Amino acid sequence: MSEQIKHECGIALIRLLKPYQYYIDKYGTPMYGLNKLYLLMEKQHNRGQDGAGVATIKFDVAPGTKYISRYRSTAPTAIKDIFGKINDKFVDANKKHPEKMSDEKWVKKHVAFAGELMLGHLRYGTYGGNSIENCHPFLRQNNWITRNLVVAGNFNLTNVDELFDQLVELGQHPKEKADTVTVMEKIGHFLDREVDRLFGVYKSQGNSNEDITKLIARDLDIRKILTDAGKKWDGGYTMAGMFGHGDAFVLRDPNGIRPAFWYANDEVVVVTSERPQIQTAFNVPVEEIKELTPGCALIIKKNGDYGEHQVRTPKEKKSCSFERIYFSRGNDKDIYEERKSLGRQLTSGVLKSIGFDLKNTVFSFIPNTAEVAFYGLVEGLHSYLNTVKKVKILTMKTVTDPELSEILNMQPRIEKIALKDAKLRTFISSDSTRDDMVSHVYDTTYGVIHPTDNLVMLDDSIVRGTTLKQSILKILDRLQPKKIVIVSSAPQIRYPDCYGIDMAKMGDFIAFQAVVELLKENNKENLLDEVYEKAKALDHLPADQVVNVVKELYKLFTAEEISLKISELLTPVGLNTKVEIIYQTIEGLHNACPGHLGDWYFTGDYPTPGGNKVANRAFIYYMEGKNVRAY
Repeated sequence: MSEQIKHECGIALIRLLKPYQYYIDKYGTPMYGLNKLYLLMEKQHNRGQDGAGVATIKFDVAPGTKYISRYRSTAPTAIKDIFGKINDKFVDANKKHPEKMSDEKWVKKHVAFAGELMLGHLRYGTYGGNSIENCHPFLRQNNWITRNLVVAGNFNLTNVDELFDQLVELGQHPKEKADTVTVMEKIGHFLDREVDRLFGVYKSQGNSNEDITKLIARDLDIRKILTDAGKKWDGGYTMAGMFGHGDAFVLRDPNGIRPAFWYANDEVVVVTSERPQIQTAFNVPVEEIKELTPGCALIIKKNGDYGEHQVRTPKEKKSCSFERIYFSRGNDKDIYEERKSLGRQLTSGVLKSIGFDLKNTVFSFIPNTAEVAFYGLVEGLHSYLNTVKKVKILTMKTVTDPELSEILNMQPRIEKIALKDAKLRTFISSDSTRDDMVSHVYDTTYGVIHPTDNLVMLDDSIVRGTTLKQSILKILDRLQPKKIVIVSSAPQIRYPDCYGIDMAKMGDFIAFQAVVELLKENNKENLLDEVYEKAKALDHLPADQVVNVVKELYKLFTAEEISLKISELLTPVGLNTKVEIIYQTIEGLHNACPGHLGDWYFTGDYPTPGGNKVANRAFIYYMEGKNVRAY
């Protein structure tokens, strides 16, 4: 994506199933689990740029011993910062007592983070500040070991206000109105209730308080706690949690909006937001890694038992398609093929745009994350050329070597045109000077484009189009091509996301801006006010009674009409070259990613009731001139 947008966070959870001494003996280090956690987090670094956090829990330590450790960081190199500090603790201990570092009991007593249960989080801030307080994991502390709770996740809830009010009605006094805090306190409330219930049962049986604590840790019903806590959650989420006594869970929303994968053997249970990281860190084949079932929680008990348990009724699977287009690393087996397919789906539209003139067209991509989709487009072009070659050869009356060589040598002209060679800082206060600096973010390869050439550039997605207009198109125009065609492997982004991606304001979307301009040109601007009144009338209704009325505006125009207007809006004043912008179709998206049908940002078809409410509210705020997010 030539313009960065913030998106989902990442999680990594590891549970060591063997005694801690086992890993010291087998792998020669008490840091086996932490080293794996570091690798999992570093390999998911694409999911977090604003901060990171790590928490660990030690099992079966004596009272008075610190058993929960946590570090969080908002440093530019947050993962390195955190694990550097953790590593220092082990290094210091080894310097002072090298003979003790092979003794499980000594290490767990004297070295922080030497635990059997570990949770790491990578934060991409879609909402709130980037202070240390905003970094996961969050910690709910209590002197009762079973009441301690650590939570981290990749999620956004659409109904935080409603959930917050419920907590207040319960008599709580939450410290802030944020979905992470609300979720933690909701789980914490039902955790307290379950602990109280079990305490009463075991007390009536004559057990001592010390024994009761052990019995509660053994019998705590994590599935029931999560079921009661999550009944009214509306959103997309993968939530991970650890309890002070050693139970752990990872919970996925009923529509499977946010991703989660897990693997287990006789030594570990591990969960991540992406699949290849497990393959790399533990050297296991893809077939052994499982996708967490929507609506289920992977629950890992202190005794080592683990398995998926249904917490909420699964609904139609609507996995986020942006994971496939852009967010997840492209080294996942399925994502790699899907991105190539996204590129192939664009072949016919590109050929039509250039008048099938491959001889006078150069193909390239922006930025590097679009490379895999570009391979798919190139494959599509080769397939088309193979058909052309076959027809030409079969229709030749006589075959001569020069003619045959010319036909066989027909191929797309592939070049590396755009290079992002530096991140320019916007430290200049003058708007005009800053815009000039931004226009130089990308550089180009000179000498390969001729005035008779079309230039086709493939991008992942076009959200706002700012970078295209301020930088890329101006730079490409210097090459003096006959025509510039910008191709998006994603469809037009028309609606806000409310499940974790930082696309919240309706007026930011170039597709919506295009619709507004088309309404004005067709003397239908009054429809904006009509839809605004409908949205306001629905805003106070329960979410399950709300429909997305913004769809009415988009239905007035074809996708081609909107794309044409986008091309006009994004063409800078004074550009010499004609610009055309081509988008992926919804059909093409679904053909490429048939197992991941979450497309609400393209279609307005939200998988949860709260999504419709967010879309309408985003439109209301646009009409009222409020530059705020709708959730």
